[in-house]
Amino acid sequence: MDIRAVVWDIDDTIFDYAAADRAGMREHLAAEGLLDGYESVEQALARWREVTDQQWLRFSAGETDWEGQRRERVRVFLGRPLTDTEADDWFQRYVAYYEAAWALFPDVLPVLDALAASHRHAVLSNSSLHVQDRKLRVLGVHNRFEAVLCAAELGVSKPAAEAFHAACDALGLPPHQVAYVGDHPEIDGRGAAEAGLLSVWIDRDGAHTATAVASTGPHRIASLAELPAILGADTRFGVPSTFG
Repeated sequence: MDIRAVVWDIDDTIFDYAAADRAGMREHLAAEGLLDGYESVEQALARWREVTDQQWLRFSAGETDWEGQRRERVRVFLGRPLTDTEADDWFQRYVAYYEAAWALFPDVLPVLDALAASHRHAVLSNSSLHVQDRKLRVLGVHNRFEAVLCAAELGVSKPAAEAFHAACDALGLPPHQVAYVGDHPEIDGRGAAEAGLLSVWIDRDGAHTATAVASTGPHRIASLAELPAILGADTRFGVPSTFG
């Protein structure tokens, strides 16, 4: 195996999106006086997560554009019609709280350091370049990546093979020389494997079953500390898989 580059997902892979989203939305709902409509904060956050997942599926399927999925998340969550401006304003008030909670996972910088000399690095995200480019800069890792590709600008999203191949093309490498690391077993894990890349699925909380692993075919890890060993990198950083 001659893996020369690693292409990374961002949200919930290197950036702790779930924690930032929960913290930001909790603060936002309190400030907007919207928690009274729910039995608990957890119920409100679960509803926001559900609506977000629904609209992301629509965006990934090409049923709406980037701005459209954001606006529909707000309209569906609030359960009332809003103009585009009203929806945008509500979402931007949430974003202020969300961005205040941005953070990398603690295993990210050590693995990027460990692989810096042995592998090239790029990003492929199902988000937009406007959002993810700024995020990487704020998090202090933008200069770690040769290329940052996003679905909104590519016109194709994961798990389509064309999205993964676009990242390989940006690096000038064939798929079999590229690894992809992402957190979603289907969108990232299965998609990368079927596109011919070395697929590495990070399942940080171990919530998925062995059946899901068998159906996708990626290497399953619980921490990025396991990645160098999978890549065969000449470092002392890798550790045995916790999944066996």
